Parts: sequence; structure tokens; C-alpha cells
Amino acid sequence: MLLVTLLVFVMITAIGVMLGLQLWARPKAAIDRVTAVTVEPTAVAAHPSLAWRELVKKLGTLVPSAPKDSTVMSRRLMRAGFRGPNALKMLYGSKVLLAVALPIAALVATANSDADPSNKILFLVASFAVGFFGPNEYVRRVARNRQRHILRALPHALDLMVICVESGLGLDQAIVQVAKEMQAAYPEISEEFSLMNLEMKAGNRRADSLRNLADRTGVEEVKKLVAVLVQADRFGTSVAQSLRGHSEFMRVQTRQQAEEKAAKLGVKLVFPIFFCILPSLFVVTVGPVVVRIVRELIPMMVNM
Repeated sequence: MLLVTLLVFVMITAIGVMLGLQLWARPKAAIDRVTAVTVEPTAVAAHPSLAWRELVKKLGTLVPSAPKDSTVMSRRLMRAGFRGPNALKMLYGSKVLLAVALPIAALVATANSDADPSNKILFLVASFAVGFFGPNEYVRRVARNRQRHILRALPHALDLMVICVESGLGLDQAIVQVAKEMQAAYPEISEEFSLMNLEMKAGNRRADSLRNLADRTGVEEVKKLVAVLVQADRFGTSVAQSLRGHSEFMRVQTRQQAEEKAAKLGVKLVFPIFFCILPSLFVVTVGPVVVRIVRELIPMMVNM
């Protein structure tokens, strides 16, 4: 009996030691790591979104495109904030996918309807056009919205830059400080200034980095600011005075644009007043009189 108990104890201990070595200690992996033997990584299940993105990218790779159109779309994507290496392929892939998926959905939706066949065909063509040209319009709207935010943030960034330069900082340090200070309120212009700073750290000349900033944003006011800074750097004039002069110019220009919009407001209000407000005023003022005439005057005239 004692011998059987001892054998069972030895077997359980051996099984426990083997499981511990296999599950926790892993001596083979430790030996391979010490001897610098490469271990093949285990396959990790890919996320469904990554697989979907890879499919869209492959579809974009298959789409033929002219170099001129690719350059235009790449610049538009850059101005919209999509600056990944596969942004253009993702755009083309989404166009192909939507151009196929939307007509199929439209065909399924109109399969059992009693509409005219010409209307069905028109609906299919419209869904194909929306699927193919919709991503372009989306990128255009995002780029325009981003440019509007950059234009709105530029006067504040310029005033802060003037303060930093006049307090003793160099232009590069002033740009870095402005990017840090405006990160929460205006992330778009903060990102652009940070990219320009990274380009200068990578070895680009300041003038080239400034021109790249103007080309990335596509905002006319940024181009003017870049021209002022490049000229000040080229001719050796005071950067603080140049920035202050340009800041005053932008302030006057902003005031003039506000006055121009205020002057146009009266003309723009003519049509809403004429078509929306005047009819309701006529109903309120003339309506009771008309009702009273119909109720009292017309029967009186009939009785006479």
C-alpha cells in the first residue's frame, strides 16, 4: 500500500513538473534566446477593419490613373489632412467599392418596385455616379473645411508669433512655441507648424520648409505670410518688424472683409423678406379685414 502511494505521488509530481516546464518555464525558448536562434512569430488574427482596409487598398492599386490626376488628387488629399503613404490608393479603392456597392444596393431596392424601367435605369446611373464621385467631393469638402480653420487661426498665430519674436526668441523657436500653444484651440495650424519644424530639423532650408507649408495648406493668406518671411530672411530685415507689419495688414484686411459682408447683408435679405416675411405680414394684417368683408359686406351688398 505504501509502495502504491509512493508511485502515485511520483507520477503526479512528474506530470506537474512537465506541465510547469511546458507552460511556464519554457526552457527551449530560453535556450534559443541565449543562443540567438530566431523564433518564428506566432500568427496573430488580424482585425476585421485591417482586412477591410487591405482590401480597399488592393482595389485602389488595380485602378489605372493618369500621373496628372494622381498629382492633383495627392495634393488635395494632403490639403485635407490625409497624408498617409496609402491615402491615394485608399481613395481610389473606396471609389471602386462604392461604385459597385451602391448600384447593387439600388438594384436590390428597386427589384420589386412598380416604377418605370427608365426611372430604374436612371436611379442605377445616379447611384453609380454618387459612388464614384462621392469620395472626391468628400475630400474636397474636408480640404475646404480645413483651409477655413487654418485661415481663422492664422491671425491669432501671427500675433502670438510677433510676441514670441519680440520677446527674444528666434523664428524657429517662435514657430515651435506657437505650435505648442495653439494645439488645443487650433489643431490644424499647430500640425502644419509642427511639420514645418520637423522638416527644418531633418535638414531642409527654412525657405523650402516655408514654401512646403504654403503648398500643403493651399491658403492664400499663408502664402502671403510665407512670402514675407522668405523676403525678410533673404534681405536680412527684422523678422519682428515684418511680422508686425503683416499682422497689421491682416487685421485691416479682416476688418474690410467684415465690412464687405455687412454691406452685402441688406441685398441678401431682400429675397427672404419678400418670400417669407411679407406673406405672413399680409396674412396677419389683411386677413381679418378680408374675413370681415366676406362675412358682413358681401351679404349686405347681396341684400341690397
